[in-house]
Amino acid sequence: MSAHHLTVIGGGLAGCEAAWQAARHGVEVTLYEMRTLDPAHERMTPAHQTDLLAELVCSNSLGSNLSTRAPGLLKQELRTLGSLILSCADATAVPAGMALAVGRETFAQAVTDAIEAHPSITLRREEVTALPQDGAVVVASGPLTSDALAQDIATLVGQEQLSFYDAMAPIVMLESIDQSIVFSASRWGRGDADYINCPMTQEEYERFIDALLSAERIPLEAFEREDPHFFEACLPIEVLAARGRQALAYGPLKPVGLRDPRTGQRPYAVVQLRQDNLAGTLYNLVGFQTNLRWGEQRRVFSLIPGLEHAEWVRFGQMHRNTYLNAPQILDSTMQWRGREQEDQRLLFFAGQIVGTEGYVASTASGWLAGTNAARRLLGCEPLTLPATTMIGALMRYVSHAEGDDFQPMKPNFGILPPLGSSAGPKAVRSKRDRHIAYAERSERELAAYLDAVASSLTGCDPCPDV
Repeated sequence: MSAHHLTVIGGGLAGCEAAWQAARHGVEVTLYEMRTLDPAHERMTPAHQTDLLAELVCSNSLGSNLSTRAPGLLKQELRTLGSLILSCADATAVPAGMALAVGRETFAQAVTDAIEAHPSITLRREEVTALPQDGAVVVASGPLTSDALAQDIATLVGQEQLSFYDAMAPIVMLESIDQSIVFSASRWGRGDADYINCPMTQEEYERFIDALLSAERIPLEAFEREDPHFFEACLPIEVLAARGRQALAYGPLKPVGLRDPRTGQRPYAVVQLRQDNLAGTLYNLVGFQTNLRWGEQRRVFSLIPGLEHAEWVRFGQMHRNTYLNAPQILDSTMQWRGREQEDQRLLFFAGQIVGTEGYVASTASGWLAGTNAARRLLGCEPLTLPATTMIGALMRYVSHAEGDDFQPMKPNFGILPPLGSSAGPKAVRSKRDRHIAYAERSERELAAYLDAVASSLTGCDPCPDV
């Protein structure tokens, strides 16, 4: 085996990004993914349905594409950095207004094809139950890390892994939606009319809430009942509804920025559906992650105007996710602080297991972990991206947040350092102007940082440019 070899555990978005970036640097990579549909060795997770790499399980949306939105700025940075995941996402995008959404299968197939075709990447379909004892490793096993590997990680880092719960929304066939009731529009008319909207009167909303609150849920497993807390960013809709009868009307069903063309008025509440596949034949219910029994989902969700006779392609599901207390384990390069050089091993973590919430944030940690693992193998200093970039700010958060109450973080402008100005913070008055300034600063300082890294490579051969 080459001295410049990296093992990547996990074929999700973070793992594929890490493997790709390391291979770009000239490192030989072995990528392990346990999911396989081979009848002799079939192995899946509670949430996945295929054995394709980078399969999306919660939503097909990667969030806003606008650089004046935090998720959009993160995408812009990753495109600048040559991200495989962003390249495949852009190539398989489906209409979603100002957001980047992809056809699930075409996206996963594009990533799988790229990985399998790369001459420096070997894909192995088998479960890793313990961390390798030598060499360089990126652990990107995701929030559904197998029990055996999770236990080995917990033993190594000297602490118990933490858990939260994630849930998937149902999907319906477009042709089964009653087009005489629903209407297509984006809020405030921004972008194209890419969302299907199911308008509700107050009476219809109240009837829906009554049914939702009384619906039977799937019982939790024993290990879940011992730790029954939900992750705030992806609450099951029945849990959110239980917090108050108007919680959904002010949350995922808020009608702001929409008017029903049949009445010319704003509905009392609106259920939005978003295109789920490239062909435009499937739509998922936005914000409708759920743990209701499947029969109950059919009964309750059929009360939504326009979905009375919907054909349900997939019902919602809920599954347990795990993540590490990253601030006590990792530095901002995504390397585990406990790996000493004399140990002959380099260990990096990436993806949702480190607390980067969402597909694109997980991709970002994969980019950094794969890049830095390769740089360490090639004798270069690892990168710590500027905290003024969204990637740098996220990685700093997961490595330096208060560890006693650590929870995953999604991209947001609140984690960026304040804008510097001799006139004080009020110099940038509006929220929109501040976001524009954040985006411009990120672009400027990321470019300067990459130029500085490139100019500092003298004597660091064979480490290539970033």
